[in-house]
Amino acid sequence: MCGIAGILSENPNLVSREKLVKMTDSIVHRGPDGSGHWLSEDGHVGFGHRRLSILDLSETGAQPMHYLGRYTLTFNGEIYNYLEIKADLIKKGYKFRSNSDTEVLLALYDLKKENCLQDLDGMFAFAIYDNLTNEVFCARDRFGEKPFFYTQFQGAFYFASEMKEFWSVGVEKIPEPEMIFNYLHFDLLDNHSDLGQTFFSRVRKLAPGNYLIWKEGKFTIKKYWNINPQNQNKSIGLKEAKEKFRALFMESVSRRLRSDVLVGSSLSGGIDSSLVVCVMDNLLKDHPESIQNTFSARFKNFHKDEGYFIQKVREKTRITSHEVYSEMDDLETVFDKICYHQEEPFGSASILVQYQVYELAKKMGVTVLLDGQGADEILAGYHPYFTTFFNEIRKRSGAQFEKEFSAYAQLHEGNTINAKIPKPGLKQSIAANFPGLVNKVARKVLNMQMKNTALMAEDFFSEYKPMSHNDFNFDFGHLNSHLYFSTFEVGLPTLLRYADRNSMAHSREVRLPFLSHELVEFVFSLPSELKIKDGWTKYLMRIAFEDLLPEEITWRKDKIGFEPPQKSWMDNPNTQEKIKASREILSKEGILKKGAENLPIQSQVAHTKGDGSWNHLMVAKLFGN
Repeated sequence: MCGIAGILSENPNLVSREKLVKMTDSIVHRGPDGSGHWLSEDGHVGFGHRRLSILDLSETGAQPMHYLGRYTLTFNGEIYNYLEIKADLIKKGYKFRSNSDTEVLLALYDLKKENCLQDLDGMFAFAIYDNLTNEVFCARDRFGEKPFFYTQFQGAFYFASEMKEFWSVGVEKIPEPEMIFNYLHFDLLDNHSDLGQTFFSRVRKLAPGNYLIWKEGKFTIKKYWNINPQNQNKSIGLKEAKEKFRALFMESVSRRLRSDVLVGSSLSGGIDSSLVVCVMDNLLKDHPESIQNTFSARFKNFHKDEGYFIQKVREKTRITSHEVYSEMDDLETVFDKICYHQEEPFGSASILVQYQVYELAKKMGVTVLLDGQGADEILAGYHPYFTTFFNEIRKRSGAQFEKEFSAYAQLHEGNTINAKIPKPGLKQSIAANFPGLVNKVARKVLNMQMKNTALMAEDFFSEYKPMSHNDFNFDFGHLNSHLYFSTFEVGLPTLLRYADRNSMAHSREVRLPFLSHELVEFVFSLPSELKIKDGWTKYLMRIAFEDLLPEEITWRKDKIGFEPPQKSWMDNPNTQEKIKASREILSKEGILKKGAENLPIQSQVAHTKGDGSWNHLMVAKLFGN
């Protein structure tokens, strides 16, 4: 896990070690264990690197790394199946001087070029220079766990792990008004129709599952991996699906335990992180010295605190549990730091909780953490998925629909945490059968409602209304379509950004077993009834691992997200002053109405829009405040 930097230009005068050093110095937090800088002989290519040592802690694992006198690589991430790939490459005659996954990646690229990406189980963003073809090959992992930003500036092509690297060499920091409009208007943090767009006009990101080739001052981008959500195996039975899911997940966790430094786990008390912890404990059962450290966030005197479930995991495993309690004053102290590291807006103060968990891991000397992120999106863990599921089965069988809805209603009758899903009627039936029409009508209604209530300036609203990103044309009548949207377009991509920036702020590495592409491909191929059944979300996962999980967690009905004391912080006089100052900035920029800073501020809790106060704080940060 590291940070990368690069400058590519047909004019060698624009490529310098001095610029590369500035770029990597701005991301020391991503790699405190060392740095490296390299220029090609012709001066057209320069790579920089900051190292966080995880595999092969010796100097043989340092970067930029050279191979066969032909290739040079700067790489951020981990290739979890590098041992299997390495064994195959050795059979083919390749030799290695290090024990790193970095060298394995170089050898595999020599063998297969861009097709090497199909073999990789990992999270990565990297660039390889080939001095025979004078090409630079860049790639980003399938889900976008690791960032890859790029910009063209004064005749050169720059790439980086974080945008602050660009600001360090003079790239102008210009907020993107289209993204600002959609964030203020719809709470959208990504443009699902252009996954390369960022909140800054001069900066783009390489979309997940894509690679980029630069040669002679020009670059092309191609997609190398995708999933067709409509391809489903209708004939697979529950027993076969359960066995394969279990095998794939166990293998995924096992590979993600490979490390030359301490490995621990995040633990919320929910089923996803609890499963990761329990599987890790099971895999390490023959190594009594390998007691796992877990890190959890707690909330005092809060009905959604999950301490009870964390204790159940303690009783089931051999973990050593570490906990941090989030308070209102914590947000006040670290708010500016988190904004600095995130670089783009984030949805709520829940990001504080994650930041503190990684901070605690650093204090305890644990460098690598496994986490349960991604399970909700691929296995239908969020309760709104019920509506899409009911729409799907209702079209196929009225009897099955009645049975499933009845089971859901009975099971969740006493659930006081999650809102009840109403029984689908005519409105939902229309949405399922005519999603394009429903989306079109909903957009018009929402635009009018927001226009009448928002603090947005009239001219700003009128100019950017045609650039709305809320044209969500996924099929409301198929669960897989909804899951695809959440996994690849709006939802998970933002959460992955949060995790990368928060963990790297403390020089920690986060690994996500649920995002093994083989596992994800398999889950997407399954019928919806194996993901939601009898009122249970993540049904397949629950039954596949009920022997390892505490029973109270396996059959939890509620779904709880991190909810820190955001309302009390938003009501704090100091925060109110920050909101007023932010509104004044945005009024001067022509984004909010004149005098918006003098209007009353409504309380806003996590995951609710309110009057947009939280969003105003976020957007003001884009302007350097």
